[in-house]
Amino acid sequence: MAANQTLSPETTSLSSELSAEQALGMIGMGLMQKLNQEGPGRWIWSAAEDGGAANLVELRQRLELTSLALKTGAPLSTAEVTQLLGIRPGSEQVERGGLRASRLSRNVWRLTQIGMDSSQSAGGFGDDHFRRRL
Repeated sequence: MAANQTLSPETTSLSSELSAEQALGMIGMGLMQKLNQEGPGRWIWSAAEDGGAANLVELRQRLELTSLALKTGAPLSTAEVTQLLGIRPGSEQVERGGLRASRLSRNVWRLTQIGMDSSQSAGGFGDDHFRRRL
């Protein structure tokens, strides 16, 4: 079969001029030009898709408030639970990121750590002695 193939002068000069890396680069450039003509929309990364830049001050405040809510056991509103957990609770108990929000009554929630028993509670609004006095 090799004897039946004839090489034209153009083919031999082209193959001697381009190395494998150069040929691959030419193919890549052609592909990139074709993608650019289709529009850069879905191929260009943008910060908006990633959620944008992180607001570290807001994150710190959220973490401090979450810690305070856990320590005190104070009752929270649905809006406050939504802000602390980052999701709106849709059932009687919502778990996210190691935290559990339990619904006590309409628009009243308590935030606890999932691994923490009520016996390990440090004393707060959730303890029995607060309920008996009220």
